[in-house]
Amino acid sequence: MKLPTLMNRRSFLATTTVAAAGLAIPSRAAETPTTSRPGMKCCLVPGSIGVRADQDEAIRLAAQHGFDAVEPMTGAVARLDGTQLADLLGRLKEARLVWGQAGFPLDFRGSDDAFRKSLDALPDIAAALQRAGVDRVGTWLSPAHPELTYVQNFRQHAYRLREGAKVLRDHGQRLGLEYVGTHTLLIRQKYPFIHTLAETLDLIEEIGTGNVGIVADSWHWWQAGDSAEALRQLKAARVVSVDLNDAPTGVDKRAQQDGQRELPAATGVIPVTDFLGALRAIGFDGPVRAEPFNGALNALDNDAACAATIKALRQAMATIG
Repeated sequence: MKLPTLMNRRSFLATTTVAAAGLAIPSRAAETPTTSRPGMKCCLVPGSIGVRADQDEAIRLAAQHGFDAVEPMTGAVARLDGTQLADLLGRLKEARLVWGQAGFPLDFRGSDDAFRKSLDALPDIAAALQRAGVDRVGTWLSPAHPELTYVQNFRQHAYRLREGAKVLRDHGQRLGLEYVGTHTLLIRQKYPFIHTLAETLDLIEEIGTGNVGIVADSWHWWQAGDSAEALRQLKAARVVSVDLNDAPTGVDKRAQQDGQRELPAATGVIPVTDFLGALRAIGFDGPVRAEPFNGALNALDNDAACAATIKALRQAMATIG
């Protein structure tokens, strides 16, 4: 089974500037608590913190550094035979980890032909993820388009994502959509598109499959000017996963670059207590991931990057008690 290529956010951003301020690294792993607040689960996503690891190594690193969950790597999991999958799930259980959110291998941004090919491949991939116990899948929405107007783009997204979401629904999976609120990305192409929570909820309603929710990202929530009260209006089941980041100091909000972020609670620019407090209030109990796109963090070795990340996630969790 040939798997569609997952479009990489780093390729989309195409940024190379290193953001070093605010990076805090614990002096030894023992300083990191081994449990998180009940409900929310600190999740390791290796690629988001510059860690190069296959699925086995990701599980090992997550267990060693005290994470609660780990990213299921869609392509790797889908290629496993029954024996290999049983071995993998045994290692996951032994490590006392649960799955976070898998990537969504549907090419809904490209040509009709690419979309159709990826849709044809999706049932087999979704079935493989289901066998592995993965029930959360997610993707992100580009906030602008060079050719399609807002309405044209909305209609295309609604149709294509609906077709993909129906496949996931047949396999017991929810689809999370992450809106991108970064102002500098919104104005990069001719036609602005969805970049707020309210617009994302409109798209979800239009999709109408009942298994689509949001990926709540603190950076984009802050960039979009969304409020904690707006998050409190959601049902917990509407939130598929959560991304935590902070922003560099001394940069105007509308000039912030998507690829230059900080670890959670590193600078205090993004009000993490308001963000997490609202999610706790609605009973969110899923994976919480760090996605700092930080050059200084990416330059560290795997263990140091994981140690810095879990420390930052725990510190952010501590702000809500």
